[in-house]
This record gives sequence, C-alpha cells and structure tokens, in this order.
Amino acid sequence: MPVTHISNENGLKKSSIASIISVVGSENVLTDKTNCWVYGYDNSRKHTAPDMVVFPENKTEVSNICKICSANKIPLTARGRGTNTTGASIPKAGGLVLSFERMNRILKIDTGNSVMVVQPGVTNGEVQTAAAEHGFFWAPDPTSGNYCTVGGNIATNAAGPRAVKYGTTSEHVLGLHAILGTGEAIKTGAYTTKSVVGYDLTRLIIGSEGTLALVTEAILKLTPLPESRATLSATFKSTQAAANAVTKIMAQPKIPSALEFMDSSAIEIVRQYNDLPIADGIKALLMIEVDGSKNTIDESIEAIKTATSMPDQVNFHIARSEQEAGKLWQMRKALSPALRKLAPNKINEDVVVPVSMIPALINGLEALSNQFNIPIVNFGHAGNGNIHVNLLFDSQNKQQVETARPCLDKVFELVLKLNGSLSGEHGIGYEKRDYIKQEIPGVTLDLMWRLKQQFDPVGILNPGKIFPEEFKITDTS
Repeated sequence: MPVTHISNENGLKKSSIASIISVVGSENVLTDKTNCWVYGYDNSRKHTAPDMVVFPENKTEVSNICKICSANKIPLTARGRGTNTTGASIPKAGGLVLSFERMNRILKIDTGNSVMVVQPGVTNGEVQTAAAEHGFFWAPDPTSGNYCTVGGNIATNAAGPRAVKYGTTSEHVLGLHAILGTGEAIKTGAYTTKSVVGYDLTRLIIGSEGTLALVTEAILKLTPLPESRATLSATFKSTQAAANAVTKIMAQPKIPSALEFMDSSAIEIVRQYNDLPIADGIKALLMIEVDGSKNTIDESIEAIKTATSMPDQVNFHIARSEQEAGKLWQMRKALSPALRKLAPNKINEDVVVPVSMIPALINGLEALSNQFNIPIVNFGHAGNGNIHVNLLFDSQNKQQVETARPCLDKVFELVLKLNGSLSGEHGIGYEKRDYIKQEIPGVTLDLMWRLKQQFDPVGILNPGKIFPEEFKITDTS
C-alpha cells in the first residue's frame, strides 16, 4: 500500500515514537499538537500538521530515523526554514517532520581550494558572511537568503538575481553526503571541480525537493568576491521596450551579474513603499548590476548603457553610493511580501522562458490579466527569463476565485507555448504537481518515478510532492 497518513489516536504508534526518541533523545522531539502545528506551514501558506517533529544533530541520527520510518511506513518530510512557496516542505501525508535547524554548522573553510563544507541547516546568509571574511561568496542568492538554509537551496536548486552570470545552486555544489529512504548513507561528487567518475548523482539530488535523499553535508564551491560592483537602473515607457532591452543586454559580451525586471504594477508598489524618484508614465524598470575588476567596470557600465538605449527609454541611472544601491535592492526584495498588502491572496509562480521570448510573455500576461479581470504583477530575474508572475485575488470575491485557477492554467499554457518551463527556482512541490505532465512527457516522468523508487523504495520521503496523485509506491511485501 502507498505511504499515507497513519491514522490512530496518537498519529504515530507509541513504539515508533519510543524508537525515535531513543535515537535523538526526548529533548530533540516534539509530539505535542500545539508545538507540532507550526511545522505544518511553509511560505505557500498551505498547512498540514505533522504528528511529530524531530531535530537530528548528526548524519547517524538521520540515518537511524529513516530506517525507523521505512520499517514502519511513516511519511518523512525534511524541512529547513519553511521559505518554500510551493508547499514542498509541508507534511501533506502527516507523519514526521525532520527539521535540520540543529544541524547548522560550517564544518570547514578551505580558501586554498575555494571550498566550504557545511551541514544543511546553515543559512545562506551565514555562508555568505563566513565566505566574505575570506574574500569569497557563494553564488546562490535567493531573496530569502538571510533566512533560508543551504539544505533548502539544494532541495530546490535555488538561484536568485546573480544566477544570470554565476548560475544556480547546481553549479556551485561539488558533492554531497546524503541518506536514502532506506537509511543507507551515500556520498556523491568530489572535492574537486572536475570529476567524471560514475553517474552525476549530485545533480540528480539537487532540485529533487527531498523526495530522493536527505542531504546531511554539502561541499560548496566558492567564488572570489569581485573587486568592484555598480548598480544601474533603466526606465521605459513600455514593457516591450524593457523586454527588448533585456534581449540586447544578454546578446552582448558584458554579462551583468544581475538583471531584474519590474512591470508597471510592481513599480506602483515601489512608489507606495519607497521614496525613490520614478517619473510618471513609467511602464517598466530594469535593475542591473555589473561586477568585475576596477579596470573594467566602467567599460561594463557603458556596454549596458548602450544596450538599453532606445526611443522608449526614459532614464538611465547609476547608483551614486553603496547606500543608494542598497536601497534599490531592498526595494526589489520587499516586492513579494508587499503584494500581500494589495490583495488577501496571491498565486506566486516563477515561470521561465527563453530571453528572446520575454516580450511575448509580458504581452501575453497583460492580455490574460484583462481577459480574466485578475491583477497580475510581474517582476524577477529577466536576465535568464525567470519571471515571477503574481496573480492577485480576494478569496471573498466569488468571481475572482472562480477565474484565478483558469487564468493560471492559461499562464502555464502561454509559457509552454513559448518553449519555457513551469518553474525556475521555486520547484514543483505540491502546488504544481498536477501541472508537471504538461511539461514532462509520460515516458520521462515514468523514468523519474522509477528512479524515486530506487532511492526510496517504501516511499517515505516527502510523499505527495512533484509527482501527480496517480503515482504511488505499491506494497510488494
């Protein structure tokens, strides 16, 4: 039978609870319903309460917990800090939440090889601070960087603004230590930047959202901090002009380290919560960052200025100080939470299209907003075509509730028509699992499922995520 919520008066059998306590100690376990309740949320704002929360402190404890859960068919959902927006860290099947917040040590910083070894509960912000002290940074920089964990970044192949130049998490993890659903420990990758020994299981686990294995240690590849950095902004009278500017920027050799897009609705939010001077009539804004050596930074700025110059450009601005640049980035990072103030509910998607298709995407989204009478706010990482599409609605408005999901269906249809992808960095989780078949052919999805069964034969790891409902582990015992 498939792993599902275990229904008895205690949620979990007393014998299972006792076995888990014997592994980690009672001080590392929560069973009280009130205490467990908060571990049923993530940033998708969906909720399912777990029956138990466990805080392992080392990889041996993780292994033994997995063995107990596998033997007793207890659903196990790994959790970092719950910043995921697709419900990937919600225990939809109940059971046990394994929180990595106490496995939060930086184990090694090796500046000679540009390497840092960490446990999964270390936050992205802690990694950046420690790396910066030695003149390095770790490339993934999601908006939630100060709070999200490395384990969560690995689970979703997180990115952020810098991905346009430096790539996503998968390009900056050399190897992993992880625990399979059976409790067996595996090691993937290498300590070196090149290795072609065997299959690339590191890249397979990255982005698998805790459905294949639980990462207990990661070897991170660090990058030297650039000598110089400049933050630029460009405003336009039309979204078409801004989108065309993105295409031109990415078609020239001076690749920016960040290239962010905001449509007119996002700009209006900025006006309400930030005193940055933005002229009336602006329909789109680009935030651009360039970095490199002190000798080349001016050349990069000039190249970006040339690429954005067009009849519908209103202004091109270079931040005059670190404070002004910081204010611009603070404005960008505040956009997503600010949307909650405009509408009680939002559907937040992170679709991706080829950069040349951004104009068609933005035009199509504007048409869908008008067709369904649903406000859509668009912003995000335009440099790699990763646009955050936010459908705003009121759950108390019957008409908007009835049209929000059909509108989302058309958004996904548009993205795939433009040769795009349904997710760039948030993952699939629970929210998008019923759409995955639109992008991934049946034979490919079936192969993914068979791989899942090899890593997690009983199906305890994050059940109900990524794969549609019809995919279930069957009992062969």
